[in-house]
Amino acid sequence: MRYIPPTESETQEMLSSCKLSNLDDLFKSIPTQLKLNRELNIPPALSEQRLIKHFDKLGAKNLPVGQALSFLGAGCYQHHTPAAVSAIISRSEWVTPYTPYQPEISQGTLKAIFEYQTMICELTDMEVSNASHYDGATATAEAALMAIHKTRRNTIVAAGTLHPEYRDTIETILKPRNQHLIQIPFMEDGRIDIQALKDAVTEETAGVIVQSPNFFGVIENLDEVEAIAHDKKAFFIVAVPEPTSLGILKGPGSFGADIVTAEGQAFGSGLNYGGPNLGIFTSREKYLRAMPGRIVGETVDTDGKRGYVLTMSTREQHIRREKATSNICSNEALLATNAAIYLSLLGKEGLRRLAEINLSNAEYLKSELAKIDGVTLAFGGPTFNEFVISVNTDTDALCGALVKEKIFAGVPLECWYPELKNHLLVCTTECHDKDDIDHFVDTLKKTL
Repeated sequence: MRYIPPTESETQEMLSSCKLSNLDDLFKSIPTQLKLNRELNIPPALSEQRLIKHFDKLGAKNLPVGQALSFLGAGCYQHHTPAAVSAIISRSEWVTPYTPYQPEISQGTLKAIFEYQTMICELTDMEVSNASHYDGATATAEAALMAIHKTRRNTIVAAGTLHPEYRDTIETILKPRNQHLIQIPFMEDGRIDIQALKDAVTEETAGVIVQSPNFFGVIENLDEVEAIAHDKKAFFIVAVPEPTSLGILKGPGSFGADIVTAEGQAFGSGLNYGGPNLGIFTSREKYLRAMPGRIVGETVDTDGKRGYVLTMSTREQHIRREKATSNICSNEALLATNAAIYLSLLGKEGLRRLAEINLSNAEYLKSELAKIDGVTLAFGGPTFNEFVISVNTDTDALCGALVKEKIFAGVPLECWYPELKNHLLVCTTECHDKDDIDHFVDTLKKTL
């Protein structure tokens, strides 16, 4: 939607309606020391035509993923979305609905969300799912709050191999509440340090959060973490930023997880310049009343016909400030529906085959990179579709050189893990074929 600013007369009319004489009066409540008190350092206004031309010129500097080979991962993954998904989700029934508070006119949306919840439960091996969250990081932070709410404890223990942005989101939410986040280091194989975890988890721990496959792409020993968490009656929470892995890995629920969160972007949503994403949230049925977000349930009407309604959690519970289970009172309904369409088209066997291709590509890329002088596989733990390599040169310079060859080589890790200087997180999916991988390997070999 184009922005057309109000005219001077329209501005004065609005000010007059508010009984104000000028725009500064709108901001009298802001302390003077917090105001900029000078003009913005921006160039003069452009005409609409020149402004569009200017932004087109800036946009041309971007190198879209479709015009390059991308081996980026780290929580946002390039997967192929079948054309049928876009065709179905673009129907007006899905694009236009708001919140389905009126079930008599929202049966299509409600049923789609119900099917989404059902498929997510089957995928994670959990008992109940909500209608979605904003993204995986938000969902994981809400899981931490739910554990604190149920246990009446104030400390969360999280693996250092949990996505750094997830950890930042959790800490941002916990810190103002005087609640604490303890981070556990990782071992040489790229997994959480089990002994350090044992030492950190106490009777004051509300929940233990681990990611698998973790931020380094390594699959964690969830059964060991579960035993430590439950021994102290803490919640066992598993985050899965790459849920395509669940096509071949057991769902975290089979390892005794109390809450499973995930990032559903991989299920047909595309990269979307980093958002919007899809937060997945599931738990055990006994915690249903404490679960944040909306929940769609199946019922029958007065005529005995099957119907769908928002259930167990009224809208009002989300606006009770500190007394609320959660202040989340919205969800990503369109992207949840998109994920349901994507998963229903792939089916159980299709998702398994897709996961196998991802795994096969990663193992091939891993073996080829290990043959290059100056490249070392950083961790020995089993991986899914991404892994960490160590290189004998500066990673920023290396990535910059490869961008000139239209290759996004990976994600440098030093900004999050200073001890992993000159390490790259590399990812491959079904979007790459053997020629793509060989081209990347050959170009990297020449660049080092």
